[in-house]
Amino acid sequence: MNLDLLIFGGGIAGLWTLLRARQAGYSVLLLESRALGGVQSIASQGIIHGGTKYALTGRLSEAARAIGEMPGRWRACLEGKGELNLSPVRLLSPHQYLWSSGSLASGLAGFFGSRAMRSRAHAVPRNQLPPPFDQAEFHGALYRLDEPVLDTASLMATLVEQAGGLCSLYAPGELSFGAESVRVGDRELKPRHILLAAGAGNARLLESLGLRHPKMQRRPLHMVMAAGALPPVYAHAMEASANPRITITSHPLAGGEWVWYLGGNLAERGVDRSPAEQIRVTRRELGELLPWLDLSGLKWATLKIDRAEVATPGGRRPDDAFLGREGRVLVTWPTKLAFAPRVADRVLEALSDSAPSGSPVAGLPLERAPLAPLPWEVVQWS
Repeated sequence: MNLDLLIFGGGIAGLWTLLRARQAGYSVLLLESRALGGVQSIASQGIIHGGTKYALTGRLSEAARAIGEMPGRWRACLEGKGELNLSPVRLLSPHQYLWSSGSLASGLAGFFGSRAMRSRAHAVPRNQLPPPFDQAEFHGALYRLDEPVLDTASLMATLVEQAGGLCSLYAPGELSFGAESVRVGDRELKPRHILLAAGAGNARLLESLGLRHPKMQRRPLHMVMAAGALPPVYAHAMEASANPRITITSHPLAGGEWVWYLGGNLAERGVDRSPAEQIRVTRRELGELLPWLDLSGLKWATLKIDRAEVATPGGRRPDDAFLGREGRVLVTWPTKLAFAPRVADRVLEALSDSAPSGSPVAGLPLERAPLAPLPWEVVQWS
């Protein structure tokens, strides 16, 4: 089978690029070795970052500038007016918030009032504070960010439905690469271009292709989940650093309960802790940040996950999505969920030297790749 593009990896970058490439007339297929939604995409907090948290040192960093246009592009898609129609996707919250307390609150007022930040963050008046910040015990400041929060399962399901039968499951042991072909079992594909968008799986695919570059790094996280009778919260707890102390998103469970999914510095600094120790630290942190909330009776769990990214000096976070090229092989690590449209832009630009064939492609006679479960659907609760 002749193809313009063969994509490996059914996370957000692979699926978004698949749909954009098909729109542009390219014959394209996607292969996934586990489940659609991948590992990192389905486990993300669903925040479409606009870069505000990267500007918390008091200046607009390169990361903040690169990601600044993403919420607008995503909102257009969510309204059915963008490059993809994401109107069926469940919007958990139209805004992520940021809160601070004490002396930091007064400093943030000046920072968010600056010309560079006015369009990114808006102070929430005291009489409009949402739960749980609408209590007399809350003495800080709350800012509304231009950062929607999506249900990642709904997002992946929408993209997969639009992809039709173009996403197939493959067994890594049945995969082999030739000079101009890719063999999956007894099926031979002849793609003009190959896109590796498999997250941590890119390392194995690069090795199979005999490529030593680009190099990959892993930055681990130890996420925490708390489930029970909780109010829905979508907020960064601010501290005097470039990253939030805790980032909370909330996700509905059956019976009207919610699961809080907790990241930020809590997850970055907790990678060497045991699950029990990480939960103890989380309870202490929440007790300091939201002391008026009753956290008794909650169920707890943790998730360790690696962020696979292009290697950087010192292992720091990349500022932008990455796309590299080695001959006909393109390699991407999107860095953030929000950067998926930017990855697709760059892939289409890289393909522009070869006209799309315009030939429609039927899916492979392989098993359809399933959707990945959400983290809180498969963890052991304590």
